[in-house]
Amino acid sequence: MRGDSEGFMSSKGKLLHHPERLLGSVQSVIELARALLDSVSHLPILSPHGHTDPAWFATNENFANATELFLAPDHYLYRMLYSQGVSLDALGVGSMSGPSSTDPEASWALFAQNYHLFRGTPSRQWMDHVFYEIFGFEELLSGDNHSNYYQVITKALAQDDFKPRSLFERFGIEVLATTEGAVDQLEAHQSIKDSGWKGRVISAYRPDSVVDPQHEFFSKDLRLMSDLTGESLGDFTSYLRAHQIRRQYFINMGATSTDHGHPSAATLNLSAAEAEALYQRVLKGNVNAIDAEAFRAQMLTEMARMSLDDGLVMQIHPGAYRNHNRSIFDSFGRDKGADVPSATEYVRNLKPLLDEVGNAAGLTIIVFTLDETNYARELAPLAGHYPALKLGPAWWFHDCPEGMWRFREQVTPVAGFYNTVGFNDDTRAFLSIPARHDMARRIDARYLASLVCDHRINLNEGFELMKALTYDLPKSAYKL
Repeated sequence: MRGDSEGFMSSKGKLLHHPERLLGSVQSVIELARALLDSVSHLPILSPHGHTDPAWFATNENFANATELFLAPDHYLYRMLYSQGVSLDALGVGSMSGPSSTDPEASWALFAQNYHLFRGTPSRQWMDHVFYEIFGFEELLSGDNHSNYYQVITKALAQDDFKPRSLFERFGIEVLATTEGAVDQLEAHQSIKDSGWKGRVISAYRPDSVVDPQHEFFSKDLRLMSDLTGESLGDFTSYLRAHQIRRQYFINMGATSTDHGHPSAATLNLSAAEAEALYQRVLKGNVNAIDAEAFRAQMLTEMARMSLDDGLVMQIHPGAYRNHNRSIFDSFGRDKGADVPSATEYVRNLKPLLDEVGNAAGLTIIVFTLDETNYARELAPLAGHYPALKLGPAWWFHDCPEGMWRFREQVTPVAGFYNTVGFNDDTRAFLSIPARHDMARRIDARYLASLVCDHRINLNEGFELMKALTYDLPKSAYKL
């Protein structure tokens, strides 16, 4: 271990970007983890699930300033600041009534003055990584240097090599998936294709607003889907055909997956008559919570059937109580840092879907959880048995070093490595993508090194698994 004066005391006031960060505290593990990490350093980034804005790559316009790039799109940052009494408007977050009028440099200063709030969080490590690797800072962001940070970053962002496409290439991204709703016409993706740029930016089909009767845009988006597909949507068969048409449109634009952000993991497999009756109740509006949950549950099974036909990989992201803060939702809309994990059950909830398609060859259903109590008890045994089921990585509130480690410890003994799908960053914060993948690679390297040092796998297997977790598994699972 390094002495205090070299490894710890000297770091005061400096960015946390130690070359051995997250690789452990036992020297034998550190050395092997470093070798494993180095063995994949040449591999490109696969980002098969995320929420960056495709318009960035379509227009390829420079980001305006540090606040627009770092603060405005990143709910990881402003949820912490809001918890300490900082208003979203002061951080430059636009409201339902329009863009924020706060001076962006003033928002940045407020962020910098409160940067200490992120001590010990993954956001701190991601941000330090970006500041050091991309902008060359060595001094820790603070209220004293916020102006220098803002000016250096904003000046750099005006340069051609900081345009979105240049950064995409600089980061070594092989493919980046965004996520769009069922009625999105994918104009940005079409512009990217038409431009001739070689960067691969694809979409994922996210139909939540037209499968969740409790979604605030449900009725409006149903009408839009009818207009886009030419289907009347007057009966359940027409409604399903509309989904098939929209899915094929996404496929034609390069999509390889769907994504479903449901409150629970509930699935159903109703008869045709039962499904039609439920759909008719939904169409009339003002459905109760039981019918709304039943409809979402039936639609997960319907989407799995469609994936059997069209080959799209299916992702299920359940268990978030979204927009918990009603005041923030009313003023600022969705996805403003007010989502909270909730208890989620999988064994019984997934059974109707798995009874229907769980044994199907060629189908991939990737299940995520925000309820970590399910890793060993439910999800690992399910994925360790059903051919169609794979486990997504530690997600959202758990894509931190501790969460990634817990995931490996609890899942691997039962499901192994090959029933998981590697890492995905699931982010709106474009510049944090390399930092997030670096963190995931470091935790995997440390975990594999510990297995080698415990003589549970041999050294060659460690290197093979490192490559698989970094590149092979996500490429295969998401059909990239």
